[in-house]
Amino acid sequence: MKLLHFADAHIDMANYGRHDPETGLPVRVLDFLKSLDNIVDAAISEKVDMVIFAGDAYKDRSPAPTFQREWGRRIMRLSQAKIPTLLLVGNHDISPAAGRAHALQEFKTLKVPFVRVLDEPCFLKPSDVWNVPVQVIAMPWIARSGLMAATGETDSKEAFSRIEETIGDLIEEWVKESDPSLPIIFTAHASIEGGTFGGERLVMLGNDLVLSGSLVKNPRFSYVAMGHIHKPQDVNKGFQPPVIYPGSIERVDFGEAQDDKYFIVAEIENGRDTKADWRKLTGVRTFVDRRTVLRPGENVTEALKSALPGPEEMFEAVVRLSVEYPREFDTLIDETALRKYAEKAFEFHLVKRPQSESRIRIAEGQVVSSLSPMDLLTQYFEAAKVKDTDPLQQLAQDIISEEITDDSNP
Repeated sequence: MKLLHFADAHIDMANYGRHDPETGLPVRVLDFLKSLDNIVDAAISEKVDMVIFAGDAYKDRSPAPTFQREWGRRIMRLSQAKIPTLLLVGNHDISPAAGRAHALQEFKTLKVPFVRVLDEPCFLKPSDVWNVPVQVIAMPWIARSGLMAATGETDSKEAFSRIEETIGDLIEEWVKESDPSLPIIFTAHASIEGGTFGGERLVMLGNDLVLSGSLVKNPRFSYVAMGHIHKPQDVNKGFQPPVIYPGSIERVDFGEAQDDKYFIVAEIENGRDTKADWRKLTGVRTFVDRRTVLRPGENVTEALKSALPGPEEMFEAVVRLSVEYPREFDTLIDETALRKYAEKAFEFHLVKRPQSESRIRIAEGQVVSSLSPMDLLTQYFEAAKVKDTDPLQQLAQDIISEEITDDSNP
């Protein structure tokens, strides 16, 4: 079978830029929707047997109706193409309060054809997924409140400490129940021990469910479709099964400036190694993040311009320049000229970080002339918070002693 796997759409991340006058939508939302359209187009044109979305459709649990409409339009295209689609609920999709609807609830309530919402741990057989010859073990995001309700625990720390054992036992039972002649796909919205985090730490909410590496690398699995970590990676690279985070479908913030964006098309056949094809998303908006430090004697405006790429390289990019400088340089920074230089950028951010020099204060009643050079040096080290000063003090003492010796022997 051919599986398309993507995750972490966050289609309503409109934290930069302007609105599109034609659609009325934030331009950044259109960026995310363009990537989502590319994924849906690939699923339909390549006639994949199944789509798994591994969680986090939106940036929070209460998306605006307009954004729900745009997400719904794309999922309905998969439904109309009769492509079995599994929507896993992520931490940004679910409310921590028991009994409240999650952000993907309407697809479950309306029983949309060929779309199934996975909002609780489950084991799906072919009869549960429109007779696709595959078995699916699904682990959506589990909130503390849900875990406590399921286990009967009253201590949240105790509940979270037992989660891996509980999940491990549950998955082991399902694997025992499974048909050995059919492949198993494991999908989860969670962190994995050994996974590498990116900049999404800025947008993640709540406590992470952390799965052990041994749990997800079960050789009985043919493919592991993960969501939650935005940095693309195969946590089991070079081995079977592939344990893949495809990453977010667009750059969410500057923490992802260097990351390319992907979705996965995997060829799965029981008893054979799974081939995972990383499909790079094109047209993803560029993020440029630069830092510089201003030094005395520099032409401030020219130094700041040289810290940025050329105007053509900044075209339609989200650009941030962070600059450290002595506080007295404040009046020398010509922000207007800098913005003019970066006018081709989609958005430009200048982050000023003025630095104040530490002042050395001597004890009340003391005068500088009463202190020896070594006393003054000790106070300087303390004010500057210099560590391991013994070698420096010994060197200073040797230099001072040499000077005294030279002066006594003209």
